[in-house]
Amino acid sequence: MSLFVQKYGGTSVGSIERIEAVADKVAGFRGQGHDMVVVLSAMSGETNRLIALASQIQERPDPRELDVLISTGEQVTIALLTMALKKRGYDACSYTGGQIKILTDNAHTKARIQRIDIARMRDDLNGGRVVVVAGFQGVDEHGDITTLGRGGSDTTGVALAAALNANECQIYTDVDGVYTTDPRVVDSARRLERITFEEMLEMASLGSKVLQIRAVEFAGKYKVPLRILSTFEEGDGTLITLDEEDDNMEQPSVSGIAFNRDEAKLTIRGVPDKPGIATRILAPIGNKGIDVDVIVQNVSAADGTTDFTFTVHRNELEGARKLLEAVSTELDARGVVVDDRIAKVSIVGVGMRSHTRVASRMFEALSADNINIQMITTSEIKISVIIDERYLELAVRALHSAFELSEPRAAG
Repeated sequence: MSLFVQKYGGTSVGSIERIEAVADKVAGFRGQGHDMVVVLSAMSGETNRLIALASQIQERPDPRELDVLISTGEQVTIALLTMALKKRGYDACSYTGGQIKILTDNAHTKARIQRIDIARMRDDLNGGRVVVVAGFQGVDEHGDITTLGRGGSDTTGVALAAALNANECQIYTDVDGVYTTDPRVVDSARRLERITFEEMLEMASLGSKVLQIRAVEFAGKYKVPLRILSTFEEGDGTLITLDEEDDNMEQPSVSGIAFNRDEAKLTIRGVPDKPGIATRILAPIGNKGIDVDVIVQNVSAADGTTDFTFTVHRNELEGARKLLEAVSTELDARGVVVDDRIAKVSIVGVGMRSHTRVASRMFEALSADNINIQMITTSEIKISVIIDERYLELAVRALHSAFELSEPRAAG
C-alpha cells in the first residue's frame, strides 16, 4: 500500500458537516490500507477573523504575537477531524507544527521551513494511526510559534510529503484540478490531466490561484509527486509531474493561459540614456520591497534621453509612484506617468521550446481582435503581454481559441 499526504483547505473544513465529509474521505483511504498523513487549514474565514481581532488591539500587530494568535485556527480543525476519525473507528492523533517539530527560521508571519523531525510521525504510521497535522505553522529555534504566510498549508503538505518520501501529496481544494484557463472566463476551458512543475510554477506566478508558489517550488526541488483534487467532486484531478519527459502524450505548444488584473504601469520620461540609469531608477523601488515585473526601456531619442517603463502590483502603485517622482527630480527627467488600468495575459507551455511561430500566433490572435500590446516579456516556456484591462477577457478567449486549448491532447 501507499503513503499519502493529503492537504485540505479552508473551504474543505469550513463547517462540521464538511469536516465529517473529509473524515469519510480519509477513512476510505485508510480502510484500503494506505498510510495517511492529513494536513489541515483553518476553517474558511477564521484566519481573517483572528487578524481583525488583533488589529482592534494594535494597528500593526506584533508579528510574534500575531503568529501565536493565528496559529490557533488550525488547532481547531485538526482536533475536530481527529475526533471524527476516532468516531469512525480509526486510530488518529493530531499535532501542531511545534509538536511535530517543523523547524523554521524566525521570520514571523512569513517563515520558511528548514527541517522536519519525522520520528514521531513514523512511529504513529507504523502503529497504524492517521497523523493529522496543523498546516501553515512551525516553530523557530527558540520554540516560538511561526506561520508560513498565506497559502502556507500547501507548503506544509508538500514539505511533509518530501520528508516522509510519500508516494503522492494530494492537495484537496474547491476546484477539481488545473484548467487551461479560468473556466469563469472561458466556458470551454479544459481540466489538464497533467502539467509539469515548470508550467505550474509559471502559472502560479502569473496569476493562477490554484497553488501557492512556494509549494510548487518545494515539490519541484524535492521531486514530490503532486496532485490537485476537489474535496467535493470525485475525479483524478491534475497530476503535476517532474518534467515533460514524464508525459507520454505529445506536448502542445501551449498548455494554459494565465492572467492577472492587479497590474499597474509606471513610466519615467526623458531620463539620460547611459549606463547605471536603470539601477538608479529601480534600486529605490527594490529597497522598499516593491516587486517589479515587466521592464521596458525605449529607444534613445535624438537628445540622448529615453523613457523607462515597468509594472508593479496595483496595491503598490502609490508607494512606487512617490519613489519614482523623487528619482525623476534627481535625474531632471520629464516626469512620471502611471496607468492602473492594465492587465497581464500570458501563454505557458514547455512545448514552446520545440514549436515555432508561437509568438507570432499569439500576436496575430490579439491583432485580429484589435487588442494593442503595450509591453512584452518572454522566457523559454512563457510569453506575457501587457494590455488595456478592458480587453482582458476578450484576449484570454481569443488566445484559448487560437491555441485550440479546448481540444483534448492527442496521444503521441
